Amino acid sequence: MDGYVLHEITPLMENDALYIADRIKKEFSYPVHNHDVFELNFVEHAAGVRRIVGDSSEIIGDYDLVLITSPILEHVWEQHQCRSEEVREITIQFQFGMGDDDIFFGKTPFASIRRMMVEARKGLCFPMSAIMRVYDKLDTLSKVTDRFGALMQFLDILNTLSHCEGVRTLSSSSYAKVNIEDDSRRILKVKKYINDNYMYDLRLKTLADLAYMSESAFCRFFKLHTGRKLSEYIMDIRLGHATRMLVDTTETVAEISFKCGYNNMSNFNRIFKRKKGYSPTEFRNSYRKIKVIV
Repeated sequence: MDGYVLHEITPLMENDALYIADRIKKEFSYPVHNHDVFELNFVEHAAGVRRIVGDSSEIIGDYDLVLITSPILEHVWEQHQCRSEEVREITIQFQFGMGDDDIFFGKTPFASIRRMMVEARKGLCFPMSAIMRVYDKLDTLSKVTDRFGALMQFLDILNTLSHCEGVRTLSSSSYAKVNIEDDSRRILKVKKYINDNYMYDLRLKTLADLAYMSESAFCRFFKLHTGRKLSEYIMDIRLGHATRMLVDTTETVAEISFKCGYNNMSNFNRIFKRKKGYSPTEFRNSYRKIKVIV
């Protein structure tokens, strides 16, 4: 990865609804970047490209569709092992759809889109089944000459995607600096406690007591509600904070390991590499950055 994060100033003007770039390219050369506007990015015929969003790093297949709605979340599509001579990339940037106070998009018909936009602060990756449902509309969007028609077609794409199954977030909440939200007060209370105390030894009894449940009942309840084992959730929170510290501070790996609840540095290195595919030092070297405003 290039050695800096570019804060992109996009062509989207204040009174514009959409900026659409539809292009054929042979390589990915744009550096890791972020931007204030929201972005839906579609890539076709790009197997072997490495997609990095926050602390997520994945090699993509022939098709990739990602929505990002955070101004601070770094992302990049790197050439990596892609050999395609005709990669197609469609980038759509926009500035609407977040917040209940929005005079239009705060209305009930847009509720599913708003929920999707909130989740996309961590980056959302859509499965092939979702891509196929919107492919025709994505494919023709840049050819729609009527601005109103283009906006309506894009809203239809967002609405369809907001109802698709199999959508998954990319970056961890702690790395993306996203506030913890949940529809269960007991789970929310536990999650907040974990986020506030991830640097300490977290005991199952303490967490179960917060939920007023026995340890065994709490473990089942947590897995049922979140889809993850408690130990996996704690690990992801700790590693999210660790990756953010590796990027944003000059503290040593040993110091970061200790501050993220790992008293054994070799254990931290092993877990980090297993989950991220890099050692902490390799991750830091690939992500070292100097912020540039253009």
